[in-house]
Amino acid sequence: MAITFHPNESPEYMKKTTTLAVLSMLFAASLSMSYAAAEDAGSDIEAVTASGDKVILQPNGRWKFVEKEKAVVAEKISKQYVENQGCPNGTQGGFFGLGVGRCIKPGDKDFNRGTLNPK
Repeated sequence: MAITFHPNESPEYMKKTTTLAVLSMLFAASLSMSYAAAEDAGSDIEAVTASGDKVILQPNGRWKFVEKEKAVVAEKISKQYVENQGCPNGTQGGFFGLGVGRCIKPGDKDFNRGTLNPK
């Protein structure tokens, strides 16, 4: 008795299908692991300083006090520094007024340059 295969059930087709299924599962597993790693990397970390203060370390490199009183005092002190005040009045740039990005002062070649679109 001879074994006959349907054209779509040949050993070569089954091997290719199995390989494709295994590769798909590996790809899905790697995506889920990278998503889990990104989630872990993006979470805040609670820590204690050498002086015993509890702080929260943020993924962007900043930190803040857990205790509200100390957080308010630290916020007032941080606003005294120029780099925490955003772009000064009369300048262009920054990201929606959040103080992120370059502040372009009047007289700079990029100040009020308009569009770079050649049309």
